[in-house]
Amino acid sequence: MSIRQKLLFKIKSVELDKISAPKKVSSYFGENTFSIETMQKHLSKETFEAFKTWMAEGKTISMEQANEIANAMKEWAIAKGATYYTHWFQPMTGLTAEKHDSFISITAPGKVIEKFSGNKLIQGEPDASSFPSGGIRATFEARGYTAWDPSSPAFIIESTLGKTLCIPTIFISYHGEALDKKLPLLRSDEALNKAALGLLKLFGHKEVKKVFSTCGPEQEYFLIDKNYYNLRQDLVMTGRTLVGAPSPKGQQLEDQYFGTIKERVINFMFEVAEEAYKLGIPVMTRHNEVAPHQYEFAPIFEESNIAADHNQLLMELMKKIALRHGMVCLLHEKPFAGINGSGKHLNWSLADDKGDNLLNPGQTPEDNLQFLAVLAAVLRAVYLHSDLLRASVAMAGNEHRLGANEAPPAIISVFLGAQLTEILNMIEKGIKSKVSKSDIIDLGLGRLPKFNKDTTDRNRTSPFAFTGAKFEFRAVGSSQNISTPIAIINTIIAESLDYVADKIKKASAGKDFNTAVLKVIAEIVKETKDIRFEGNNYAEEWVKEAKKRSLPNVAATYEALEALTKEKNISLFEKYKVFSKEELIARYHIWIHMYNLTLEIEANTLKEMVNASVVPAGYKYEKLLASTLHELVNLKKTAGLSLDAAALKDKKEHLSEIVSKIFYVRRNTLEMDKLLDKAHKAGGEKCAEIYFKELKPLMDHIRKHVDQLECVVSDDAWDLPKYREMLFIK
Repeated sequence: MSIRQKLLFKIKSVELDKISAPKKVSSYFGENTFSIETMQKHLSKETFEAFKTWMAEGKTISMEQANEIANAMKEWAIAKGATYYTHWFQPMTGLTAEKHDSFISITAPGKVIEKFSGNKLIQGEPDASSFPSGGIRATFEARGYTAWDPSSPAFIIESTLGKTLCIPTIFISYHGEALDKKLPLLRSDEALNKAALGLLKLFGHKEVKKVFSTCGPEQEYFLIDKNYYNLRQDLVMTGRTLVGAPSPKGQQLEDQYFGTIKERVINFMFEVAEEAYKLGIPVMTRHNEVAPHQYEFAPIFEESNIAADHNQLLMELMKKIALRHGMVCLLHEKPFAGINGSGKHLNWSLADDKGDNLLNPGQTPEDNLQFLAVLAAVLRAVYLHSDLLRASVAMAGNEHRLGANEAPPAIISVFLGAQLTEILNMIEKGIKSKVSKSDIIDLGLGRLPKFNKDTTDRNRTSPFAFTGAKFEFRAVGSSQNISTPIAIINTIIAESLDYVADKIKKASAGKDFNTAVLKVIAEIVKETKDIRFEGNNYAEEWVKEAKKRSLPNVAATYEALEALTKEKNISLFEKYKVFSKEELIARYHIWIHMYNLTLEIEANTLKEMVNASVVPAGYKYEKLLASTLHELVNLKKTAGLSLDAAALKDKKEHLSEIVSKIFYVRRNTLEMDKLLDKAHKAGGEKCAEIYFKELKPLMDHIRKHVDQLECVVSDDAWDLPKYREMLFIK
C-alpha cells in the first residue's frame, strides 16, 4: 500500500465546538481597528479635528498632536492585550512585512513602563538590505524607512499567545524612493483626485473637495487537505502542481458552482469572516466557484488604499485559518491544470466626498453627460495604455491563467453592454447632438429610456468590463497585491480626465456647453472604437479580429513588463508623480528577476519530484511487469502454459511503453538541467525569454509523460496524491 493510500483512511474534518448563538456582526465589527470613531473617543477635540483636516486637506499635524495620537493608540492597544507594535508594510515582493518592537521602555534597573511616542508612530527603520530594490538601494546600504499611513487604520493581530498592534506604513529608501506597493497607490489617488476635481468643476460641482477611487476585489482560492499538501513537493515549493493527471470527474458537470458548501469548508468560511469583521474587513459574499474545491470571498467597496490593505490581510487570514481546519489555502493562479484557475476580479470605481459615484449615470441630462464624459475618459485610458494594464498583471502565475478557458485573454479590451454601446454609437454618428431638458438625452430616436444603475449584462470573458457603476478588471491574479493594478488604473484615467477636461474647455469657449461636451465625447468614442468588444473573448475569432484592430496580445511576462520601460509611459508616470523613472526601471528588473526565480524553483522542484518520486514508482511498476512477463514466458517453456499470442504481445508492448516513458522523463529532465545552465549564463530579460520559450514547453513535455505514467502505474507504487483525491476531499 502506498503512502498516499494509507493517508486516505486518516483524513477527517477537524472537530469543532458548536456555537448555538453567534454574536451579531454589528456588535464586534472593527473592534480590532483604531478607527476614526475609536480615535475620536481617545483624542482631544483639537487633535481629532487636526487629524481630520490632515486627511482631507493634507495639513500636517504637529509633533505634539502626533504624540497624543501615539499615546492614545498605545493605550487602546494595551487595553486589548497588545504588548508589541510593528510598522506593517508591503515591499515589492508583493507580500507584507513587519518588524516587531516592544512598548516597554526602561526607567530604572529592573523597571520598565509602556511608552510609544509620535516619532515612533510616524517613522520606523527596518533593515531593508534583503528586500528587492531593483538597484535603487546599494547592497551595502541597509537602511529603509517606514512612514505611517494615517489614511489606513491601525489594527491588532491576534495569535494564540498574544496580540500585536500593526501600523500601516509606506516603505521608502534612504533617498525617498518607493520600495513598496502602497506609496505609488497613494500618489496615484492624489493624481486622480486633482484630475477628477478639474472635470467636475466644469460640470458645476465646485462644492466637491475630494474624489477617490474605490475597489472591491473578489478573491478566488482553492482549499485542499493539509495531509495531501504535505505529500506534494510542488505545492509546498511553488503553490501549484507541476505534475498530475486530470481527474475523471473535474468541472464538466458544473455541479460545484454555487452548489451546497461542504460543512468542513463552511466552518472555515465562518471563522475567516469573524476574524475579518474584527479587523473591519467588509466580507460580503462567499460561495463555491466553478472548479472542484474552489471558492470565493467578495467584499463591499472601500477606498482603494484601504481595500488593498484589507485584501492583503484577508489573504493572510485565509492561509492561517485554513491550517486550523486541517486544510491549506492555495492562492496560486493555476494550482491545478485542466480546470479553472483563480483570479482576483478587481471592481474599480470613482466616488466623491458627497457620496456620489462618478460612474453612476444619475437621473438628469447633466448627470448623464458627466457620466458619459467620465466613461469616455476611461475608454481613452484603456485604449492608449492597454500595455500598462497588461504589465500590471504580468507574473509567472498569471501566464498559466490568462487565455485559458476561465480567464480573459492577454488582449485588453472593454465591454460596455448593449445599452451603452447603442448610446455611444448614436453619439459617434451624430444623429442628434442636442441635450433635452425633458428627456435624459434626446439623440433623435424618440424618448431614450433613463440609464439604469446596472446598464449592462456581466461579460465574464472581458478583461475590463463595465458592470454597472463600476468597471471589473478581471485579469488580476489571485495571489497579487492589487496596489499596482490600482495605481496604474488611477494614473492612466487621471491623464484621460485631464485630457477630456481640456478638450471640453476649448470646445465650449463661447459655445453651448452641453453641445461641446457631446462633441468631445463623440470624438473619443470614434477614436477608441477598436478597444470595445461585446462578444466572447475566449473565441479564436476574437484573437484574429483583435490582430486586425492592432490590439496587442502579449502572452509572455517579460514582454508585457517592457511597457514599464517605454519613454511615453515613464513620462506619464513622472508627470503625475506616481513613479519616477528610477522606480519604474527598478520594478521592471525586480519583476523580471522574480519571474526567473519562480521558474527556476519550479524546474528544480520538478526535477526532484521526477528523480525521487516519479521514476522510482515507474521502476517499481516496470519491475512488476518485467517479472510477470518473465514468469509467463518461463512457464510457457517449462510447463507448456498455453498463451494467447496477442495477449503476450500486449504485455510486451505495455512493458516497452513504460520503459520508453521513463526514458523520456529522464532524458527531458537532463535536458532541463542544461537549459537552466544556459539561462543562468544569459541572465535578466534573456533568461526570462529562454524560460518562457524553451523551459516552460520542456516542463510541459515532462509533465505529459509523467501524467501518462500516473494513469498506468499501480496505486500501490504511486505515492503522490492524485487530482481525484485532492479535489474531492472529505
